[in-house]
Amino acid sequence: MFKNISEDLKQSVASWRLWTLLGWLEIRQRYARSRVGPFWLTISMGVMIGSIGVVYGSLFGQKMSDYLPFLAISLVLWTTFAQTVQEGSTAYINSGTYIRQAATPKLIYIFQVLWRNLVILAHNFVIVIVLLAVFGVKSWETLPVFIPALLLYLLNALWIAMVAGLLSARFRDLPQIVAALIQIAFYITPIIYRPNALTRFSFIVEFNPLAHLIDLVRAPLIGQMPDLVTWSVAIVMAVFGWILALAMTGRYLKRIPYWV
Repeated sequence: MFKNISEDLKQSVASWRLWTLLGWLEIRQRYARSRVGPFWLTISMGVMIGSIGVVYGSLFGQKMSDYLPFLAISLVLWTTFAQTVQEGSTAYINSGTYIRQAATPKLIYIFQVLWRNLVILAHNFVIVIVLLAVFGVKSWETLPVFIPALLLYLLNALWIAMVAGLLSARFRDLPQIVAALIQIAFYITPIIYRPNALTRFSFIVEFNPLAHLIDLVRAPLIGQMPDLVTWSVAIVMAVFGWILALAMTGRYLKRIPYWV
C-alpha cells in the first residue's frame, strides 16, 4: 500500500515540470486574449475586499486601518485553501482522459491544482502587500513566521484535496457536497469577523480546526504570533491527515483509472 503511493509520490514530484506547465496553461487559457490576464483575479478580489470591508467594517464598528488588512489576508488565504480543496475534489474526474490514456503518476493532478492556486495566490497577494504598505506593518518580527506557517497551511490543504479527489472519483456526488461544506465552513470560520467577536458562541472558533489554520497564516501578517494551540492543531492535522491520505490513495491508486 505505502510502497505504491511512495513510488507515485516520488514520480509526481520528479515530474514537476509537467504539473507546473499544465497548471499555468490552464490559467492562460482561462484568460486568453485578455489584456489584463490573470490580474482580473486580483481586480475581482480587490473589489470584493473593498465592498465587504466597507459594509462589515461599518457594521462591526471596526477601524478600517486594522480591519481592511485583516479581511484581505483572511479572504486571500482562505480562497487558496477553499479552491485547492474544491478543485482537488474534481482533479481526477477532470483529468480522466489523461489518466485513461497515459500511465502517468496520479498525484500530479493534485499537485497541478495546488500549483494553479499558488499562482492565483501570488496575484491576489498583491492586495495584501498594498494594504500593508498603506496602513503599515504591525510587527516586522512576526513576518518571517509567515513562511513556515504558509507551508503548514498548504500541506493541510493538499492532503484534504487528495482525500476529496480520491473519494469524488468513486462517488460522483461528493464534489457538490464538498462545495457545500466549504461554503458552510466560510461562515463559521472567523474570516470576515474577528475570532473574539463571538462571545456566547466562542466554542465555534475554539473547536473549529479551520479557524486555527487560518489564524496560523493570518496572525504573523497582522503583527501577532500564533499561539501554541494553533501550531499544535495544524501540525497534528498535517501528520495524521497525510498518513490517512497516503494510506487511502496507496490502497486505491490502481482503481482510479476505472473510476474516472
